[in-house]
Amino acid sequence: MSGLASEKSARSAVELTGVDKRFGDVHALAEIELTLDDGEFVSLIGPSGCGKSTLLRVVADLEQPTEGTVRVGGKPARQARLDQDYGIAFQQSGLLEWRTVAENVELPLHVHGVAKAERRARAAELLDLVGLADFSGLRPSQLSGGMQQRVAIARSLATRPTLLLMDEPFGALDEMTRERMQAELLRIADETGAAVLFVTHSIPEAVFLSDRVVVMTPRPGRIVDIVDSRPVGGAASPSRGRDDEFRDAEEFFHAVARVREHLHGLPSRAIAQQVAGVRGVETR
Repeated sequence: MSGLASEKSARSAVELTGVDKRFGDVHALAEIELTLDDGEFVSLIGPSGCGKSTLLRVVADLEQPTEGTVRVGGKPARQARLDQDYGIAFQQSGLLEWRTVAENVELPLHVHGVAKAERRARAAELLDLVGLADFSGLRPSQLSGGMQQRVAIARSLATRPTLLLMDEPFGALDEMTRERMQAELLRIADETGAAVLFVTHSIPEAVFLSDRVVVMTPRPGRIVDIVDSRPVGGAASPSRGRDDEFRDAEEFFHAVARVREHLHGLPSRAIAQQVAGVRGVETR
């Protein structure tokens, strides 16, 4: 096993304590307190400009907090970045057109001097995991948008991270492809055991994917609520209980209603009734 496959930490995947972030006179984040457990899937949702992506970048050590502490797997964020304890994926796949699919997946390993044979074996393993084993020799432009995102997810897993940081990775996809990718992501998270911190603007997406949904206020971004969105009996693994039937379940709509209550300022019962009227779900 490569030295990049570091021993998994028994501590929390992410711990944010008293995190503030300012860019000059702009107060982006305020008083952020959040813990992400190992293997947990947590989504960040809030209005545009509320600091969701900034918070993700603070966890990734791409931005430093003005105040507060950030620990990833029990380590300072900078050390976690150097140790490659997390993988990261954005809305744009960021694949290099002059590299094949397999070479794109190998890239993080190549940068860190992993031997060619090991790089190729790991890329083959990951492409099989995301269902693209037969496309390893193609160029990114020969793939659909959803396939490109699967390659990007495979690349983010190259160093066997304990944490995935994802900033609207499905935002540019059509609805059908997006739903398929959501199911794929849950399967991948389940099989790898990685914790996921996921930024999205879509309330249904956040509720479907997540164990918990973190709702943020307009700038400065504060956490106004954390909604438990796990299906009944589905806490043991990211994907348990989350399938197309869950999208039509009453508990799904109630979780959506609670998130909307905080985002739009409507009473949760009124929102639940609106949703129920469309989908035929009884509210209580």
